[in-house]
Amino acid sequence: MQTMIVFVDDADHALRELEASGFSLPAHEAVRWVLVGCAPRVTQHVSRWVTRSARENWRSRWADKLFTRLAPPLQLWGGEVITCMAKTHLPAHTDALLLEHPAARVLDLRRARSPQQGSDEASPGRQLMPALLLTLSSSLWVMAE
Repeated sequence: MQTMIVFVDDADHALRELEASGFSLPAHEAVRWVLVGCAPRVTQHVSRWVTRSARENWRSRWADKLFTRLAPPLQLWGGEVITCMAKTHLPAHTDALLLEHPAARVLDLRRARSPQQGSDEASPGRQLMPALLLTLSSSLWVMAE
């Protein structure tokens, strides 16, 4: 069984990207999908006035909506769906998931931030892929010892 670790923040965008990359119904091979929800960041101004428990409740409701939308199509594509939330930095979270699922493929299907969302550049670079490559090489190095 192939394992796919997928970082998502928008269900519709993730499904479009998966369909564009060649996943179709029905799948020939069973796939274990590890969905990692990446909730939108709460601004410092808002976090000053909202309690930690209220933020966690909001994150859990947000994740429930995301995973409810994503899980059924992925199960139709022939697989098991495991869900979790990213609560630490993504490279550290990826390391932990790769230790748990050593032969997994990692997909970053998060929607790119637009310039209106606080970024000054038109297409902000993702820092995840270089970190993942470094993570994969360090994980392989540790496993070889």
